[in-house]
Amino acid sequence: MPDEPILSIRDLRTTFFTDDGEVNAVNGISFDLAPGETLGIVGESGSGKSVTALSILRLVSKPGRIVSGEVRFKGRNLLALTEGEMRDIRGDDISMIFQEPMTSLDPLYSVGDQIGEALYLHQNLRGKAARQAAIKALADVGIPLPEQRVDAYPHQMSGGMRQRVMIAIALSCNPEILIADEPTTALDVTIQARILDLLKELRQRDARRMSTVLITHNLGLVAEMCDRVIVMYRGRIVEEKSVEDLFDRPEHPYTQGLLRSIPRLDSPPKQPLPTLDYAE
Repeated sequence: MPDEPILSIRDLRTTFFTDDGEVNAVNGISFDLAPGETLGIVGESGSGKSVTALSILRLVSKPGRIVSGEVRFKGRNLLALTEGEMRDIRGDDISMIFQEPMTSLDPLYSVGDQIGEALYLHQNLRGKAARQAAIKALADVGIPLPEQRVDAYPHQMSGGMRQRVMIAIALSCNPEILIADEPTTALDVTIQARILDLLKELRQRDARRMSTVLITHNLGLVAEMCDRVIVMYRGRIVEEKSVEDLFDRPEHPYTQGLLRSIPRLDSPPKQPLPTLDYAE
């Protein structure tokens, strides 16, 4: 008998109310996430991927607003909780890795203090216990000399190191769901590969069957990491399949266009890349 979904999204709608009118960034989407599953959400920029992630955690800022739908985590509708109840869930039960670590990390605090803040809020650790837990979190994501790095500030670290710190913060409280929003954006290909290897390693040694939502436009990343994939276009889900089926048998014209736009090593020299010309 299949496991009950740990996360169920039903008819979720998030709208931005601008001076030029309403923009339906997320337009009535529904999907489930199973325990231990890695679900990819793909689509071009502006398709609604990141707004979906922010909506799950109720982090959509004005002029955006969640206008309808349900986000059920283990049966509880997160959209009906108080802000205090949501704060208890964010970072503890559901964590998120944001796109740009330099803007997500506070430049005025050491990385150890920032990991320690999450540990204090959700696990009531402080002082020496919080510091040791922060050092362990840095070591778990492969940061060398964690006993020294725990006192470093974000500007003293490379982009790859900062991204690892973001992963350490997200995983420090052992969440049941990890949302990774473009976790390798703005990193060079060598560091991207290291972050990818790290996420795969963490998934393999996770004993709690942590579920992951991977938001990306990189279909190669989806092929490496995901069990199932959702394709979004203009705020809607246009296709949902296992990774194998999506790459072998894409059905929707937009999905087919996305796959055609991937550069191929066996393409003839100087052949122009296909463009994505799908429109509803």
